[in-house]
Amino acid sequence: MKNGEHEFTATVRWSGNRGQGTHTYRGYDRTWDIATDSKVIVHCSNDPLLGGDPTKHNPEDLLLASLSSCHMLWYLHLASSAGIVIHGYCDNPIGVGETLSNGAGRFLRATLRPSIVVSKGSDLKLATELHHEVHKYCFIARSVNFPVTYEASFEEIEK
Repeated sequence: MKNGEHEFTATVRWSGNRGQGTHTYRGYDRTWDIATDSKVIVHCSNDPLLGGDPTKHNPEDLLLASLSSCHMLWYLHLASSAGIVIHGYCDNPIGVGETLSNGAGRFLRATLRPSIVVSKGSDLKLATELHHEVHKYCFIARSVNFPVTYEASFEEIEK
């Protein structure tokens, strides 16, 4: 491995065999489990629009959550370094995708919409600008090929 490179691993195991494998297109479930070293197993399904189980995470959910989580972690780091004290952070991101007539799909864009609780008197202009700095560092944001925008809101509290 080159200097500075690191690996990420996971085990993805299909769990949707109803007994006859993929003998027929409708004869198997689109479910699987994700396992990573000594962590809780995540049970997944495809998008409910494609007949998936709506109670399980799908790849689109996981990508959007990964993007949001990576952004949050870098934002907290940058805010801390800038002297902005964060007391709460909750994001409700929206991803917009398209599906073509042949079934191929992709994300067109994502908007991160974090609600951030900061100490009263924080520099909200700087706190807002930091969102645009995150894209320089976030592993996930630097890896996607669709635009990511930010619509942050702030609440100031006495602490």
